[in-house]
Amino acid sequence: MNFHVMTLFPDMINAGMHHSITGRAMDKGLISVRAVDIRDYTHNKNRRVDDYPYGGGAGMVMQAQPVYDCYQDLKRQICGPHPVIYMSPQGRVFNQSIARELAQYEDVVLLCGHYEGIDERVLDMIVTDQISIGDFILTGGELPAMLIMDCVSRLIPGVLNNDVSADIESFQDNLLEYPQYTRPEEFMGRRVPEILLTGHHANIEKWRREQSIARTLQRRPDLLKQAKLTDAEMQFLSQRIQEHNGDE
Repeated sequence: MNFHVMTLFPDMINAGMHHSITGRAMDKGLISVRAVDIRDYTHNKNRRVDDYPYGGGAGMVMQAQPVYDCYQDLKRQICGPHPVIYMSPQGRVFNQSIARELAQYEDVVLLCGHYEGIDERVLDMIVTDQISIGDFILTGGELPAMLIMDCVSRLIPGVLNNDVSADIESFQDNLLEYPQYTRPEEFMGRRVPEILLTGHHANIEKWRREQSIARTLQRRPDLLKQAKLTDAEMQFLSQRIQEHNGDE
């Protein structure tokens, strides 16, 4: 998969992505991250890409021309269909489902705004989707772009050392991940649950699913509306809800 990031701060993207899992994935050629400096496309001799907003108001707005020309240059280098995603608090909120959607593309273009945003005309011309990472405001779109690239990269075959990991993490089947433990068996009087020491894989899997259901009920009950549960798991959930209501 190839990520193309249109940004005013390419060094920020490069520094953030060339580490850990994404860095190793780039070294293996499983993903590529190309940060393109929008300033390289401005006609302004001082490399300015912003100006005052029409109608007045605080702050500056990124101009349409450098963004448009930057994308047109990128577009000539991309062969197939690709989304052009603008990082915006006005977009649909990013989640694991959207990550799986983006992982189907060979190329993804991410547009990072700055200042008070980007001239609406160029957004209308080139952007196919707007994505938010939450109901808050950041200085620019670089951090959200890196978050999306990190999340999507984990879904690319071979990126994780154990490809099963991507299938059992939080939000798979709309459930939070079960609790994890490692050595030693006892730490400051707290022992690892005995079921995990038995080696009985079927019982361990059942326990983990129940822990995921219970944890989701406690921390993110909104996710349970779309969770994929068996009849036995639905019964377990009903029992936990009854126990919870009885404790109130």
